[in-house]
Amino acid sequence: MSSGSGTACTCTSAQRRGYTAKLSGPLLDRIDIQVQVERPRSATMALDPDGEDSQTVLHRVRQARQRQGERLSPWGIATNARAPMSLLTSALRLPGHTTAPLDACLDRAALSLRGYARTLRLAWTLADLSARQAPESDDLDAAMQLRQTAEDRS
Repeated sequence: MSSGSGTACTCTSAQRRGYTAKLSGPLLDRIDIQVQVERPRSATMALDPDGEDSQTVLHRVRQARQRQGERLSPWGIATNARAPMSLLTSALRLPGHTTAPLDACLDRAALSLRGYARTLRLAWTLADLSARQAPESDDLDAAMQLRQTAEDRS
């Protein structure tokens, strides 16, 4: 969290937890990606030789959406975000060794069924962005990280 002036947040951990606690679990469960980003410094952005330009990103996203559409068209679905849980646990079911960490979170109630489905959808999207046929363990791990709140990570 930061103030509108662009300066770093001076809230204590307790204040941040109190703010986050006001948001209900079911509401947070509906947010697919929760990422804390630092304010970019102009020199960093200008000197980053590894950054992708917008055209490259656009091309990769279009290819990912095309892969999704082709894979999901038999069910009349265009994107991973629309894939129902029944499809994710049947025709698109991932091997148990891939989903084991996610299954463990569900088993110990650290994740709701809605959160489980959203994490699977996000893992499929990450695989599509990397031009893979199906998510691998790394995609699932990344999806789980992207769904954690900043407080969960600290």
